[in-house]
Amino acid sequence: MTASAPALTPVVGTLHALQVPIPYPMKTVTVLIDAPRQGPVTLIDTALDTPEARQAIEDGLSAFGLHWPDVERVIVTHHHPDHYGLAGVVEERSGAAVQMLDVEIGRGERYWHLWEEWLPGHIKHMADHGLPPELLATLELDSRRGKARVHPASRVQPLREGQHISLAGQEWEVLWLPGHADGHLGLWNEQESVLIAGDAILPRISPNVGLYAYTRPDPLGDYLQTLGKLEALNPARAVVGHHGPVMEGVQARARQLRGHHHERLDFIREEAKNEPRDAYRLSLAMFPRDLNTAGRRFALAETLAHAEHLHLLGQLARTWQGGAWVYHG
Repeated sequence: MTASAPALTPVVGTLHALQVPIPYPMKTVTVLIDAPRQGPVTLIDTALDTPEARQAIEDGLSAFGLHWPDVERVIVTHHHPDHYGLAGVVEERSGAAVQMLDVEIGRGERYWHLWEEWLPGHIKHMADHGLPPELLATLELDSRRGKARVHPASRVQPLREGQHISLAGQEWEVLWLPGHADGHLGLWNEQESVLIAGDAILPRISPNVGLYAYTRPDPLGDYLQTLGKLEALNPARAVVGHHGPVMEGVQARARQLRGHHHERLDFIREEAKNEPRDAYRLSLAMFPRDLNTAGRRFALAETLAHAEHLHLLGQLARTWQGGAWVYHG
């Protein structure tokens, strides 16, 4: 390992976790490198397309005597920029096969290719749920800044739930863990009781579960089912996207997160019954602390996921009032 290489955390066999810098509050994202003697050199997730991330991954590869052209396979847990951003760069430099869950290819990954067409719908969605004009005004600029850090792959190969792949000389089962992203992928090694979890579960923060214009209709309902899957698996260790790279106590954390979301559901139900409001105004009650512009939009999307879950359960109604959807008991 070269002196300049960042710290690499062993996971299983030849599989190592690398912490790559990102300009977000989480500060780093986990990129996994597998460099077996036999079998494809693999990256799992790729970070953002920034000079800092490129350099960190180059240093990580060089620790194993590898360079970009040596990468033969890229597996992406989900389409969010900090996990997918460099996938197209790796594909171009090495001809690597880029793989994602089939559900994610049809939705989240497609978003990056149809971004210009979908942007007006994204803005309308936020406006329809009460985002005020001063926050709408910066939405397109902020979205373009994020898009500039994503270099999508030109060809993405599908992985399917229940499929088995070889990694670090062992067999891993492909899991579908929706909620944080519609087609979020996990990889499960039963023999070692290790889960590659991406952002499906995190140790210090709750993964954002937001309802956006292009997502499945009930991301919170999806996520509650994912938490049930994680409880049932009860892995000894999970490799996570942020604040890791490895965490223990997954089952207990999944139960904690379920309780957290049920508390938020109770809160939204009572708030909407006491004072009918659109999702943005409900978000001000659920997230009363000071947030920057991007944080406030995330808060709206998360609040909306909870309000819409209650609406789909028949526990809240919604009506169109004054140019926005209003939730009420």
